[in-house]
Amino acid sequence: MRFHSLPESKRYAVDETECTVVLERYNTILDELFAGADVYVITPVWATEAEVPSFQPTVGYWQSLLVEDDPDPEFRTYCHLSAARRPWQRGCIDELLRDIADDKVAGVLITDTRMQRIHHPYDGGADVFLATSEERDRMRDRHAEWLSSHPSGL
Repeated sequence: MRFHSLPESKRYAVDETECTVVLERYNTILDELFAGADVYVITPVWATEAEVPSFQPTVGYWQSLLVEDDPDPEFRTYCHLSAARRPWQRGCIDELLRDIADDKVAGVLITDTRMQRIHHPYDGGADVFLATSEERDRMRDRHAEWLSSHPSGL
């Protein structure tokens, strides 16, 4: 299910008031998903090298994936993933969420430790994956005003 960060599907906040709305929406959904639980915050770094980039945090380094296996090594693409486990608290990743909303960071996933619920924030909103259709429907109904009015839901 996809939630939009701002009214009328506006993509980017232009002032602090709108930024507050974006963070409030992100944190409201994250609280409903993860309150009182530990989460993994998974962050990707894309590279053309198999070695973990020096700027990739070594704490929480999880794994590297070969994404594009081109015969020419110069055109291979790797995704280096870090997964930091932390207790979920409202506001604990606001700096990261701001960077995501401003399109400075992409591809972040926040998930419970069993990976049954996933929150994928992006500039303009968040995709949420839930364990059951009943849970999805309840969340959708609670935040219907944050959904797209487009027939596809996007």
